[in-house]
Amino acid sequence: MPLSTIAAGSASVHVSKLGQNIALAKEIQTRLALLGCLDPPADGQFGSASRLTLARYAKHRGFGFKDAVTPQIAKGLLTDKADAVLPLKLGNDFASRMVRYLHAKGFFVARLPGFLNIVYVEGTDKSGRHNADKANVFNDRRTVFHFNAKGVPVLDLNALCTTEPGRFFTINPVNPDGAARIAFGQYKAWTVGFHHPELTAPRKHEALVQSATIKVFRDKNKDGIRPGDKQFNAGSGSGINQHSGHNQSPADIGKMSAGCLVGQNDAEHKKFMKIVKTDPRFAANHGYRFITTVIAGDDLDKVVP
Repeated sequence: MPLSTIAAGSASVHVSKLGQNIALAKEIQTRLALLGCLDPPADGQFGSASRLTLARYAKHRGFGFKDAVTPQIAKGLLTDKADAVLPLKLGNDFASRMVRYLHAKGFFVARLPGFLNIVYVEGTDKSGRHNADKANVFNDRRTVFHFNAKGVPVLDLNALCTTEPGRFFTINPVNPDGAARIAFGQYKAWTVGFHHPELTAPRKHEALVQSATIKVFRDKNKDGIRPGDKQFNAGSGSGINQHSGHNQSPADIGKMSAGCLVGQNDAEHKKFMKIVKTDPRFAANHGYRFITTVIAGDDLDKVVP
């Protein structure tokens, strides 16, 4: 039964039945994603995050919601447009520029109030402008933002980090194909867990742990840049986590990154983890997989001057 059938009729479909109708579940998830509500891709499972998002969408639209897809909700999903039901008010600030960039590149942006967006900007200063992006230096930004009820992006975190491996692991790679350098893009690939769970604190600490495949370049020629390197799929066992740099000197990444997304300051990393756990989707499911987007600062300046 497609959404159009529900919209044209008088009967509702309880969300508990959606797991038995994968095609309908995927259609609902796809429509929610197009509205900037639910993370793509549609998987047809319709778990706790999907149920929460459907409920938040219905509440935002003023639709009655009692754990069922009603004809009214079905019509809304089929006809609503993101800019009409969740309009954004963007300025020239760093967060607004990132939103414009993500939209220009076709990346997902969570529009529902309170839902978080995690974006790393490589080679960028705190104001959101491209810097020299020197090797082996913490000179990137780890950002988290959400939209308020008025559609204004609110920057929750703007912290110094690195999205690249340091010189030590570039010269002494763990993998024979070379140190990993994450490919620019968007990945739904991290869950709350522990970095180095086999060790003791502080090496063992709470982090966003890679739990799905991402794309990386392997720096076999050890030149510290992506061009010319071979791209690989790095599975969940690759350990490319979002962790703390334990207050390592900003001028020397040292051994703090072999290809992970590393926040330089430990207190800011703890703040990062505290913020991500406020996401309603994480509250609904502690196994929630976060989307993270990694972009180039020079390209941000080019696309959104």
